Amino acid sequence: MRELRVVLHGGEPLLAGHDLLASALRMIRDAFPPTRFSMQTNGILIDDAFLALFHEYGVSVGVSVDGGPAETDRHRRYASGRGSYDRIAAGIARLMQPEHAAIYGGLLCTIDVDNDPDEVYDGLLAFRPPRVDLLLPHGNWTTPPPHHDRPLAYARWLIRVFDRWYEHRPVASGTRIRLFESIIARLFGLPSETETIGGEAPGIITVETDGAYEQSDALKTTTEGGPATGLALADAGVADVLSHLAVAAPYRLSAKCLSCPVVKVCGGGLRAHRYAEATGFDNPSVYCDDLLALINHIGERVRADLTQPAVVTQ
Repeated sequence: MRELRVVLHGGEPLLAGHDLLASALRMIRDAFPPTRFSMQTNGILIDDAFLALFHEYGVSVGVSVDGGPAETDRHRRYASGRGSYDRIAAGIARLMQPEHAAIYGGLLCTIDVDNDPDEVYDGLLAFRPPRVDLLLPHGNWTTPPPHHDRPLAYARWLIRVFDRWYEHRPVASGTRIRLFESIIARLFGLPSETETIGGEAPGIITVETDGAYEQSDALKTTTEGGPATGLALADAGVADVLSHLAVAAPYRLSAKCLSCPVVKVCGGGLRAHRYAEATGFDNPSVYCDDLLALINHIGERVRADLTQPAVVTQ
């Protein structure tokens, strides 16, 4: 193994506390020195001690937030019903300080088409993130995502954000959006940086708190035991798990996908989004129509730019 990337995820990983988190980082680094670390957190518990730890181990920190106060507090609430935006924003503000630029990884936003895309985009850019991940809410053909009955709702939402982002260009805005960059990369035959686009068998293994190895945790949204491998830390290594998955979980595409003109771009979409109780994963993504419309729109805009003649000024 030449490379290992470890994502500290949850739930909320900072609930582990300073000592346990430091111990985990130290043991993993000692076992495989080239390991690169990242973390996904709601940012609420970020303090000076955690920031020092992130710098010590080079942990890239991503924070989950869904836009501004109204957009974020729609879903990210305490049990009392009180919104969490103010405390999330305070955590991000710490990361935004110049001395923490090396560990500020960016923001993760789960799309809610009831939120205005312009307001979400403006709310995210206010935090000056180096990168944004826009995530389609999990759903499948048995348990559809929210508003699946509204044709192309997600495509229209994403196209609006793409047009604003693309018109300012990532170099000018300083913010990369992984979904859009991955689609553009796949249009040119380059690798994707996200499971949602590209269709490559992901090299992702989830280690559960009981030591069990599982596939991508998105598969928990499909069926009971969906991501299970039957392997655990006590009796298997990473290479054993990858070998097992190569046989037990083939990433074949449905006949509809194979006949689609953009299959080399979307790759069938996220595997968890293809599930149906009757047919398993032998289906296109539940977001198939949205992905097709989004990919076609991005392709048209990028190709139009590439075919424009260069303008030379004296």
